[in-house]
Amino acid sequence: MRGFLAYSTGVACTAALVLPFSLSSGAHAASPQVPDVPGSTQSLPLEVIGPRATDEPLGRAAEQGLTERDVRPFSLVGVVWDDVDTELHATVQVRTRAVGSARWSGWRDVETHNEEHRADRGTEESDSGKVRGSTAPLWVGESDGVEVRVQAGRTERAPLPQGLRLELVDPGAAPDPADRTPEDAPADALEEPDVLPALSPEETKAQAAVPETAEKPYIGPRPSIITRKGWGADESLREKEFAYTTTVKAAFVHHTATGNSYTCAQAPSVLRSIYRYHVVSSGWRDIGYNFAIDKCGNIYEGRAGGVDRAVLGAHTLGFNKDSMGIAVLGTYSLSTPPAAAVTAIAKLTAWKLGLFGANPSGKVVLTSGGSGKYAKGVKVNFNVISGHRDGFFTECPGGLLYSKLGTVRSAAATYQGRD
Repeated sequence: MRGFLAYSTGVACTAALVLPFSLSSGAHAASPQVPDVPGSTQSLPLEVIGPRATDEPLGRAAEQGLTERDVRPFSLVGVVWDDVDTELHATVQVRTRAVGSARWSGWRDVETHNEEHRADRGTEESDSGKVRGSTAPLWVGESDGVEVRVQAGRTERAPLPQGLRLELVDPGAAPDPADRTPEDAPADALEEPDVLPALSPEETKAQAAVPETAEKPYIGPRPSIITRKGWGADESLREKEFAYTTTVKAAFVHHTATGNSYTCAQAPSVLRSIYRYHVVSSGWRDIGYNFAIDKCGNIYEGRAGGVDRAVLGAHTLGFNKDSMGIAVLGTYSLSTPPAAAVTAIAKLTAWKLGLFGANPSGKVVLTSGGSGKYAKGVKVNFNVISGHRDGFFTECPGGLLYSKLGTVRSAAATYQGRD
């Protein structure tokens, strides 16, 4: 499906085996509003729909939302608000109607998420003036009806943030197969292949330019990676310049909290939706994660800038510097992550951390850039492969995925040849 961009601007994880990269600087141009691009975003202001005390300001202890209504087709929902530094202490629920159906879903919870997923404070991205507060996005499948309610917490008695808006994201159609790269085409013969093929240990070492005389490098073989072109990223949305940090010392594992109802064939659509939600709705420069993994174990390139480079992400507030973020598509608080996804995390970290000399089963000290859990300047001892919750007060990556990280560390070390 192709449509017009409909967003309203009214809301205001050692020594490396490759050369280090510096943080890019310079002004970033606003994302161009191209009328004929894949996908679209509907941004609908919420209304007060619940009672409030007459002496309370608008939004305090109130319920806001939208009543049942028809809308243009969409597949992912989320809620945003004006001030990124204002937390949403509320319950957010939506119900939707699938396209071609008269039946409505039951009420589904949207993870409030708040500020733990974002660029570090003081960075150009964080201080751009475009970033908004946002919930986690929720994948609902192709729908054309929606109802939403946001109920303020009864204990905190905190006001609802100003400028609450419902974001309805249409990921757009998948890339035309006729435009996709043939699987048998050599990756180095094309500027933007759909897939970076898996490499043998020898090929990986050669590509990393490790001298034959060098001490044995612990680098896992590169796994197959679906590129941004492969999952259909609209490159007109993101900032054109890339941002880099100096190295990759650690990997933070996340879940996207978008739900598990997607099929693996739909994973590129889920990723396009998250990308659009991060950039168009939340005001980020690009998708926040460096890599994504679906329930079938497919690995996807995330934030642009080069899969083998130290790209600065926006995934773990306070610890984006010198780390990478890996998000498993889905919600793994009560659902067991598929073995294929767990294996993919191990293969990806064995390769990427190995490029920068990091031991997946080791420890690393990172300096906090400021988060709710650690004040700015505090030095924190992490596992080289950690969960998002290790750096912030959050449930992410879900208890059942978090419990698999010990397995991931051991497997990644084995892939690196450390056993």
